[in-house]
Amino acid sequence: MRNCSSITPRFKTPNYISKQISSAEATLDTEKGFIIHISDEALQRSRNGQGGNNDTEVNLIVSLLNETIFRVSSSSDSKNERGICVFWHLDENGRGNWSTDGCKTSIDDGDIVCSCNHLSFFALLISPQVPEESHIVHLNYISYVGSALSIAFTGLMIVMFLCQRKKQCEHSVFIHVQLSGSLFLLHISFLCSVWFSGQRVPDSACEALGLLLHWCLLATFTWTAIEGFNLYLLLVRVFNIYIKRYLLKLSLVGWGVPTLTVMICGVTKAYGENPFYKDKENSTDKHLCWVTSQTVSYITVNGYLGLVLLFNMAMLVVVMVKMRQLRSQALQFKDHQRRAWKDWVSLLGLCCVLGVPWGLAFSTHGPMSLPSVYIFTILNSFQGIFVFLWFLTLTCQTRKEKQISSKGTIQVSFQSNEDYVTTR
Repeated sequence: MRNCSSITPRFKTPNYISKQISSAEATLDTEKGFIIHISDEALQRSRNGQGGNNDTEVNLIVSLLNETIFRVSSSSDSKNERGICVFWHLDENGRGNWSTDGCKTSIDDGDIVCSCNHLSFFALLISPQVPEESHIVHLNYISYVGSALSIAFTGLMIVMFLCQRKKQCEHSVFIHVQLSGSLFLLHISFLCSVWFSGQRVPDSACEALGLLLHWCLLATFTWTAIEGFNLYLLLVRVFNIYIKRYLLKLSLVGWGVPTLTVMICGVTKAYGENPFYKDKENSTDKHLCWVTSQTVSYITVNGYLGLVLLFNMAMLVVVMVKMRQLRSQALQFKDHQRRAWKDWVSLLGLCCVLGVPWGLAFSTHGPMSLPSVYIFTILNSFQGIFVFLWFLTLTCQTRKEKQISSKGTIQVSFQSNEDYVTTR
Protein backbone atom coordinates (compact mmCIF):
# COMPACT_ATOMS: atom_id res chain seq x y z
CA MET A 1 0.00 0.00 0.00
CA ARG A 2 2.93 2.33 0.59
CA ASN A 3 3.59 2.77 -3.14
CA CYS A 4 -0.06 3.14 -4.16
CA SER A 5 -1.36 6.37 -5.56
CA SER A 6 -4.78 7.84 -4.84
CA ILE A 7 -5.07 9.49 -8.26
CA THR A 8 -8.40 8.71 -9.91
CA PRO A 9 -7.99 6.43 -12.94
CA ARG A 10 -8.48 7.91 -16.40
CA PHE A 11 -11.24 5.46 -17.24
CA LYS A 12 -13.94 4.57 -14.81
CA THR A 13 -13.55 0.95 -13.71
CA PRO A 14 -16.48 -0.59 -11.82
CA ASN A 15 -14.26 -2.93 -9.78
CA TYR A 16 -11.63 -0.28 -8.99
CA ILE A 17 -11.75 1.10 -5.44
CA SER A 18 -9.47 3.73 -3.88
CA LYS A 19 -9.88 4.87 -0.30
CA GLN A 20 -7.98 6.46 2.58
CA ILE A 21 -8.05 4.30 5.73
CA SER A 22 -6.74 4.63 9.27
CA SER A 23 -6.59 2.48 12.40
CA ALA A 24 -10.14 3.43 13.30
CA GLU A 25 -11.32 2.35 9.87
CA ALA A 26 -9.43 -0.85 9.06
CA THR A 27 -12.33 -2.47 7.21
CA LEU A 28 -13.24 -1.72 3.62
CA ASP A 29 -16.62 -2.68 2.16
CA THR A 30 -16.20 -3.07 -1.60
CA GLU A 31 -20.00 -2.87 -2.10
CA LYS A 32 -19.58 -5.94 -4.32
CA GLY A 33 -20.32 -8.42 -1.58
CA PHE A 34 -16.69 -8.59 -0.44
CA ILE A 35 -15.23 -7.10 2.72
CA ILE A 36 -11.50 -6.52 3.18
CA HIS A 37 -10.06 -6.51 6.71
CA ILE A 38 -6.68 -4.83 7.15
CA SER A 39 -4.60 -5.94 10.13
CA ASP A 40 -2.98 -3.39 12.45
CA GLU A 41 0.44 -4.80 11.61
CA ALA A 42 -0.08 -4.17 7.90
CA LEU A 43 -1.26 -0.61 8.56
CA GLN A 44 1.72 0.10 10.78
CA ARG A 45 4.16 -1.14 8.13
CA SER A 46 2.50 1.06 5.51
CA ARG A 47 2.73 4.11 7.78
CA ASN A 48 6.41 3.44 8.43
CA GLY A 49 7.01 3.30 4.69
CA GLN A 50 5.36 6.73 4.29
CA GLY A 51 7.12 8.18 7.31
CA GLY A 52 3.90 8.80 9.21
CA ASN A 53 2.67 8.25 12.76
CA ASN A 54 -0.18 6.17 14.14
CA ASP A 55 -2.78 8.75 13.00
CA THR A 56 -1.58 8.92 9.42
CA GLU A 57 -3.99 7.65 6.83
CA VAL A 58 -2.76 5.28 4.12
CA ASN A 59 -3.96 4.68 0.61
CA LEU A 60 -5.70 1.40 -0.13
CA ILE A 61 -6.34 0.53 -3.76
CA VAL A 62 -8.36 -2.56 -4.63
CA SER A 63 -9.10 -3.90 -8.10
CA LEU A 64 -11.32 -6.96 -8.46
CA LEU A 65 -10.38 -8.66 -11.72
CA ASN A 66 -13.20 -11.20 -11.62
CA GLU A 67 -15.54 -11.17 -8.66
CA THR A 68 -17.26 -14.43 -9.65
CA ILE A 69 -14.22 -16.58 -8.86
CA PHE A 70 -14.71 -15.95 -5.15
CA ARG A 71 -18.13 -17.60 -5.27
CA VAL A 72 -18.54 -21.33 -4.61
CA SER A 73 -21.42 -22.75 -6.62
CA SER A 74 -24.01 -24.48 -4.43
CA SER A 75 -25.93 -26.01 -7.34
CA SER A 76 -25.39 -29.71 -7.79
CA ASP A 77 -25.76 -29.36 -11.56
CA SER A 78 -22.98 -26.83 -12.00
CA LYS A 79 -19.26 -27.30 -11.61
CA ASN A 80 -18.03 -26.81 -8.08
CA GLU A 81 -14.99 -24.60 -8.30
CA ARG A 82 -12.40 -24.62 -5.58
CA GLY A 83 -9.44 -22.32 -5.16
CA ILE A 84 -6.28 -21.65 -3.20
CA CYS A 85 -5.30 -18.19 -1.97
CA VAL A 86 -1.81 -17.21 -3.11
CA PHE A 87 0.38 -14.13 -3.45
CA TRP A 88 3.05 -13.18 -5.96
CA HIS A 89 6.44 -13.79 -4.37
CA LEU A 90 9.55 -12.15 -5.84
CA ASP A 91 12.95 -13.71 -5.18
CA GLU A 92 16.32 -12.01 -5.05
CA ASN A 93 16.87 -12.48 -8.79
CA GLY A 94 13.69 -10.63 -9.66
CA ARG A 95 11.83 -13.78 -10.60
CA GLY A 96 8.43 -14.54 -9.17
CA ASN A 97 5.95 -17.31 -8.59
CA TRP A 98 2.68 -17.92 -6.76
CA SER A 99 3.19 -18.87 -3.11
CA THR A 100 0.84 -19.83 -0.26
CA ASP A 101 3.20 -18.81 2.56
CA GLY A 102 1.30 -16.91 5.23
CA CYS A 103 -2.07 -17.40 3.52
CA LYS A 104 -4.95 -19.64 4.55
CA THR A 105 -8.00 -20.51 2.47
CA SER A 106 -11.43 -21.17 3.97
CA ILE A 107 -15.06 -21.20 2.88
CA ASP A 108 -17.59 -19.04 4.72
CA ASP A 109 -21.24 -19.27 3.73
CA GLY A 110 -20.50 -19.97 0.08
CA ASP A 111 -17.62 -17.49 -0.20
CA ILE A 112 -13.93 -18.30 -0.47
CA VAL A 113 -12.08 -16.33 2.22
CA CYS A 114 -8.37 -15.53 1.91
CA SER A 115 -6.61 -14.77 5.22
CA CYS A 116 -3.01 -13.59 4.83
CA ASN A 117 -0.65 -12.02 7.38
CA HIS A 118 1.02 -9.73 4.82
CA LEU A 119 0.10 -7.48 1.91
CA SER A 120 1.11 -8.06 -1.68
CA PHE A 121 -0.44 -8.95 -5.04
CA PHE A 122 -2.95 -11.66 -4.15
CA ALA A 123 -4.95 -13.99 -6.32
CA LEU A 124 -7.18 -17.04 -6.12
CA LEU A 125 -5.98 -20.03 -8.14
CA ILE A 126 -8.96 -22.03 -9.34
CA SER A 127 -8.76 -25.80 -9.79
CA PRO A 128 -12.07 -26.91 -11.34
CA GLN A 129 -10.73 -30.46 -11.80
CA VAL A 130 -10.81 -31.17 -8.05
CA PRO A 131 -13.45 -33.86 -7.43
CA GLU A 132 -16.56 -33.30 -5.35
CA GLU A 133 -16.28 -33.83 -1.61
CA SER A 134 -18.21 -37.11 -1.81
CA HIS A 135 -15.65 -38.50 -4.25
CA ILE A 136 -12.81 -37.24 -2.08
CA VAL A 137 -14.23 -39.13 0.91
CA HIS A 138 -14.43 -42.33 -1.15
CA LEU A 139 -10.89 -41.85 -2.44
CA ASN A 140 -9.65 -41.29 1.10
CA TYR A 141 -11.20 -44.56 2.30
CA ILE A 142 -9.71 -46.42 -0.66
CA SER A 143 -6.29 -44.94 0.07
CA TYR A 144 -6.42 -45.75 3.79
CA VAL A 145 -7.64 -49.33 3.32
CA GLY A 146 -5.27 -50.00 0.45
CA SER A 147 -2.29 -48.56 2.31
CA ALA A 148 -3.07 -50.61 5.43
CA LEU A 149 -3.33 -53.83 3.40
CA SER A 150 -0.17 -52.99 1.45
CA ILE A 151 1.70 -52.51 4.72
CA ALA A 152 0.54 -55.91 5.94
CA PHE A 153 1.40 -57.82 2.75
CA THR A 154 4.74 -56.13 2.10
CA GLY A 155 5.67 -56.74 5.73
CA LEU A 156 4.75 -60.41 5.28
CA MET A 157 6.89 -60.58 2.17
CA ILE A 158 9.89 -59.15 4.02
CA VAL A 159 9.42 -61.71 6.82
CA MET A 160 9.27 -64.55 4.27
CA PHE A 161 12.46 -63.30 2.69
CA LEU A 162 14.27 -63.13 6.04
CA CYS A 163 13.15 -66.65 6.91
CA GLN A 164 14.57 -67.97 3.61
CA ARG A 165 17.73 -65.88 3.81
CA LYS A 166 19.86 -68.93 4.68
CA LYS A 167 19.06 -70.43 1.29
CA GLN A 168 20.59 -69.19 -1.93
CA CYS A 169 19.07 -65.82 -2.74
CA GLU A 170 18.54 -64.87 -6.37
CA HIS A 171 19.21 -61.32 -7.46
CA SER A 172 15.66 -60.69 -8.65
CA VAL A 173 14.22 -61.86 -5.35
CA PHE A 174 16.46 -59.42 -3.53
CA ILE A 175 15.31 -56.58 -5.80
CA HIS A 176 11.64 -57.52 -5.29
CA VAL A 177 12.13 -57.39 -1.53
CA GLN A 178 13.82 -53.98 -1.73
CA LEU A 179 10.89 -52.69 -3.78
CA SER A 180 8.52 -54.12 -1.17
CA GLY A 181 10.53 -52.42 1.56
CA SER A 182 10.22 -49.04 -0.17
CA LEU A 183 6.46 -49.58 -0.60
CA PHE A 184 6.19 -50.60 3.06
CA LEU A 185 7.85 -47.35 4.15
CA LEU A 186 5.88 -45.31 1.60
CA HIS A 187 2.47 -46.39 2.86
CA ILE A 188 3.48 -45.99 6.51
CA SER A 189 4.82 -42.48 5.90
CA PHE A 190 1.67 -41.60 3.92
CA LEU A 191 -0.67 -42.65 6.73
CA CYS A 192 1.50 -40.87 9.31
CA SER A 193 1.58 -37.70 7.22
CA VAL A 194 -2.21 -37.72 6.81
CA TRP A 195 -2.80 -38.38 10.50
CA PHE A 196 -0.31 -35.81 11.81
CA SER A 197 -1.50 -33.22 9.30
CA GLY A 198 -4.87 -33.22 11.06
CA GLN A 199 -3.17 -32.57 14.39
CA ARG A 200 -1.46 -29.48 15.71
CA VAL A 201 2.18 -30.37 15.22
CA PRO A 202 5.20 -28.06 15.04
CA ASP A 203 6.33 -26.92 11.62
CA SER A 204 9.58 -28.82 12.03
CA ALA A 205 7.66 -32.10 12.58
CA CYS A 206 5.57 -31.52 9.45
CA GLU A 207 8.71 -30.72 7.46
CA ALA A 208 10.27 -33.97 8.66
CA LEU A 209 7.16 -35.95 7.66
CA GLY A 210 7.11 -34.30 4.25
CA LEU A 211 10.79 -35.15 3.76
CA LEU A 212 10.19 -38.77 4.79
CA LEU A 213 7.20 -39.16 2.46
CA HIS A 214 9.15 -37.64 -0.42
CA TRP A 215 12.12 -39.92 0.25
CA CYS A 216 9.95 -43.05 0.31
CA LEU A 217 8.22 -42.09 -2.94
CA LEU A 218 11.55 -41.46 -4.70
CA ALA A 219 12.91 -44.75 -3.34
CA THR A 220 9.89 -46.58 -4.79
CA PHE A 221 10.44 -44.97 -8.20
CA THR A 222 14.15 -45.81 -8.09
CA TRP A 223 13.60 -49.48 -7.26
CA THR A 224 11.03 -49.82 -10.04
CA ALA A 225 13.69 -48.49 -12.41
CA ILE A 226 16.15 -51.05 -11.01
CA GLU A 227 13.57 -53.75 -11.71
CA GLY A 228 13.57 -52.66 -15.35
CA PHE A 229 17.37 -52.60 -15.47
CA ASN A 230 17.57 -56.12 -14.03
CA LEU A 231 15.12 -57.35 -16.68
CA TYR A 232 17.35 -55.80 -19.33
CA LEU A 233 20.31 -57.83 -18.06
CA LEU A 234 18.27 -61.03 -17.93
CA LEU A 235 16.66 -60.82 -21.35
CA VAL A 236 18.94 -58.68 -23.53
CA ARG A 237 22.43 -59.23 -22.17
CA VAL A 238 22.00 -62.84 -21.15
CA PHE A 239 25.50 -64.27 -21.41
CA ASN A 240 28.89 -63.14 -20.13
CA ILE A 241 27.44 -60.88 -17.45
CA TYR A 242 29.40 -60.32 -14.29
CA ILE A 243 29.09 -57.20 -12.15
CA LYS A 244 31.23 -57.14 -9.06
CA ARG A 245 29.19 -56.56 -5.89
CA TYR A 246 26.07 -56.20 -8.00
CA LEU A 247 23.55 -56.14 -5.14
CA LEU A 248 25.62 -53.65 -3.12
CA LYS A 249 25.78 -51.23 -6.04
CA LEU A 250 22.04 -51.57 -6.64
CA SER A 251 21.38 -50.81 -2.97
CA LEU A 252 23.58 -47.71 -3.10
CA VAL A 253 21.63 -46.44 -6.10
CA GLY A 254 18.19 -47.49 -4.84
CA TRP A 255 18.54 -45.82 -1.45
CA GLY A 256 21.31 -43.31 -2.12
CA VAL A 257 19.73 -41.32 -4.95
CA PRO A 258 16.54 -40.54 -2.94
CA THR A 259 18.62 -39.66 0.13
CA LEU A 260 20.78 -37.20 -1.80
CA THR A 261 17.72 -35.64 -3.44
CA VAL A 262 15.78 -35.02 -0.22
CA MET A 263 18.89 -33.63 1.47
CA ILE A 264 19.17 -30.99 -1.25
CA CYS A 265 15.43 -30.27 -1.06
CA GLY A 266 15.60 -30.07 2.74
CA VAL A 267 18.30 -27.42 2.58
CA THR A 268 16.09 -25.32 0.31
CA LYS A 269 13.17 -25.56 2.81
CA ALA A 270 10.91 -27.30 0.30
CA TYR A 271 8.76 -29.21 2.85
CA GLY A 272 5.78 -28.20 4.97
CA GLU A 273 1.99 -28.15 4.99
CA ASN A 274 0.46 -28.36 1.55
CA PRO A 275 -3.34 -27.86 1.13
CA PHE A 276 -4.99 -30.42 -1.11
CA TYR A 277 -8.77 -30.00 -0.65
CA LYS A 278 -11.47 -28.10 1.23
CA ASP A 279 -13.87 -29.52 3.78
CA LYS A 280 -17.30 -27.95 3.28
CA GLU A 281 -18.65 -28.99 6.65
CA ASN A 282 -15.79 -27.54 8.67
CA SER A 283 -15.00 -24.80 6.14
CA THR A 284 -11.30 -25.48 6.56
CA ASP A 285 -8.42 -26.69 4.48
CA LYS A 286 -7.10 -30.23 4.59
CA HIS A 287 -3.34 -30.25 4.57
CA LEU A 288 -0.73 -32.88 3.88
CA CYS A 289 2.88 -32.72 5.00
CA TRP A 290 4.52 -32.74 1.60
CA VAL A 291 6.58 -30.69 -0.86
CA THR A 292 5.44 -27.05 -0.84
CA SER A 293 7.44 -25.91 -3.88
CA GLN A 294 5.80 -26.64 -7.22
CA THR A 295 9.16 -26.46 -9.01
CA VAL A 296 10.68 -29.09 -6.73
CA SER A 297 7.59 -31.27 -7.08
CA TYR A 298 7.60 -31.09 -10.89
CA ILE A 299 11.30 -31.91 -11.18
CA THR A 300 11.73 -34.58 -8.49
CA VAL A 301 8.33 -36.26 -8.77
CA ASN A 302 6.75 -35.64 -12.19
CA GLY A 303 9.99 -35.42 -14.14
CA TYR A 304 11.71 -38.31 -12.38
CA LEU A 305 8.61 -40.51 -12.65
CA GLY A 306 8.35 -39.73 -16.36
CA LEU A 307 11.94 -40.85 -17.00
CA VAL A 308 11.46 -44.05 -15.00
CA LEU A 309 8.25 -44.91 -16.84
CA LEU A 310 9.80 -44.32 -20.26
CA PHE A 311 12.66 -46.69 -19.45
CA ASN A 312 10.42 -49.36 -17.90
CA MET A 313 7.90 -49.20 -20.73
CA ALA A 314 10.74 -49.85 -23.17
CA MET A 315 11.79 -52.84 -21.05
CA LEU A 316 8.20 -54.07 -21.00
CA VAL A 317 8.06 -54.05 -24.80
CA VAL A 318 11.32 -56.02 -24.91
CA VAL A 319 9.87 -58.57 -22.48
CA MET A 320 6.74 -58.99 -24.58
CA VAL A 321 8.80 -59.61 -27.73
CA LYS A 322 11.07 -62.10 -25.94
CA MET A 323 8.12 -63.97 -24.44
CA ARG A 324 6.48 -64.28 -27.85
CA GLN A 325 9.67 -65.59 -29.44
CA LEU A 326 10.32 -68.13 -26.72
CA ARG A 327 6.73 -69.37 -26.68
CA SER A 328 6.67 -69.81 -30.45
CA GLN A 329 9.85 -71.87 -30.33
CA ALA A 330 9.01 -74.00 -27.33
CA LEU A 331 5.34 -74.76 -27.86
CA GLN A 332 3.25 -76.33 -30.54
CA PHE A 333 0.19 -74.62 -31.93
CA LYS A 334 -2.25 -76.55 -29.74
CA ASP A 335 -0.48 -75.30 -26.63
CA HIS A 336 -0.65 -71.62 -27.57
CA GLN A 337 -4.15 -71.00 -26.25
CA ARG A 338 -3.43 -72.86 -23.03
CA ARG A 339 -0.32 -70.76 -22.41
CA ALA A 340 -1.78 -67.42 -23.51
CA TRP A 341 -3.49 -66.69 -20.20
CA LYS A 342 -0.24 -67.39 -18.32
CA ASP A 343 1.54 -64.88 -20.52
CA TRP A 344 -1.11 -62.28 -19.72
CA VAL A 345 -0.77 -62.95 -15.99
CA SER A 346 3.00 -62.56 -16.27
CA LEU A 347 2.54 -59.34 -18.21
CA LEU A 348 0.18 -57.88 -15.61
CA GLY A 349 2.59 -58.82 -12.83
CA LEU A 350 5.47 -57.15 -14.65
CA CYS A 351 3.36 -54.00 -15.17
CA CYS A 352 2.85 -53.77 -11.43
CA VAL A 353 6.49 -54.45 -10.58
CA LEU A 354 7.70 -51.92 -13.16
CA GLY A 355 5.41 -49.22 -11.76
CA VAL A 356 3.23 -48.79 -14.85
CA PRO A 357 0.15 -47.82 -12.75
CA TRP A 358 2.01 -44.72 -11.60
CA GLY A 359 1.71 -43.45 -15.16
CA LEU A 360 -2.00 -42.82 -14.56
CA ALA A 361 -0.91 -39.74 -12.60
CA PHE A 362 -0.40 -37.99 -15.94
CA SER A 363 -3.99 -38.72 -17.03
CA THR A 364 -5.80 -37.18 -14.04
CA HIS A 365 -6.71 -34.04 -16.03
CA GLY A 366 -9.34 -33.64 -18.68
CA PRO A 367 -12.74 -35.24 -19.30
CA MET A 368 -11.60 -38.65 -17.95
CA SER A 369 -9.94 -37.21 -14.86
CA LEU A 370 -12.34 -38.67 -12.28
CA PRO A 371 -12.21 -42.31 -13.53
CA SER A 372 -8.43 -42.00 -13.86
CA VAL A 373 -8.16 -40.77 -10.28
CA TYR A 374 -10.17 -43.75 -9.03
CA ILE A 375 -8.13 -46.26 -11.05
CA PHE A 376 -4.87 -44.59 -10.01
CA THR A 377 -5.86 -44.65 -6.33
CA ILE A 378 -6.95 -48.30 -6.39
CA LEU A 379 -3.94 -49.66 -8.28
CA ASN A 380 -1.29 -47.75 -6.36
CA SER A 381 -2.88 -48.10 -2.93
CA PHE A 382 -3.03 -51.88 -3.36
CA GLN A 383 0.33 -52.14 -5.12
CA GLY A 384 1.87 -53.85 -2.11
CA ILE A 385 -0.63 -56.71 -2.45
CA PHE A 386 0.09 -57.07 -6.17
CA VAL A 387 3.85 -57.22 -5.60
CA PHE A 388 3.33 -59.85 -2.89
CA LEU A 389 1.24 -62.00 -5.25
CA TRP A 390 3.90 -61.66 -7.94
CA PHE A 391 6.59 -62.71 -5.46
CA LEU A 392 4.48 -65.68 -4.36
CA THR A 393 3.87 -66.71 -7.98
CA LEU A 394 7.57 -66.64 -8.76
CA THR A 395 8.37 -68.70 -5.67
CA CYS A 396 5.84 -71.38 -6.59
CA GLN A 397 6.97 -71.34 -10.21
CA THR A 398 10.58 -71.89 -9.20
CA ARG A 399 9.70 -74.89 -7.08
CA LYS A 400 7.60 -76.37 -9.89
CA GLU A 401 10.40 -75.87 -12.42
CA LYS A 402 12.83 -77.69 -10.16
CA GLN A 403 10.48 -80.66 -10.03
CA ILE A 404 10.12 -80.95 -13.82
CA SER A 405 13.68 -79.93 -14.72
CA SER A 406 14.39 -83.46 -15.95
CA LYS A 407 12.07 -82.97 -18.93
CA GLY A 408 13.33 -81.46 -22.18
CA THR A 409 12.03 -77.89 -22.17
CA ILE A 410 13.19 -74.39 -22.77
CA GLN A 411 12.76 -72.51 -19.49
CA VAL A 412 12.72 -68.80 -18.92
CA SER A 413 12.92 -67.56 -15.36
CA PHE A 414 12.73 -63.93 -14.35
CA GLN A 415 14.10 -64.95 -10.96
CA SER A 416 17.48 -66.28 -12.13
CA ASN A 417 20.58 -64.43 -13.15
CA GLU A 418 20.56 -65.86 -16.71
CA ASP A 419 18.31 -67.71 -19.14
CA TYR A 420 19.18 -71.38 -19.35
CA VAL A 421 18.33 -74.24 -21.67
CA THR A 422 18.10 -77.88 -20.66
CA THR A 423 17.73 -80.55 -23.34
CA ARG A 424 17.91 -84.33 -23.25
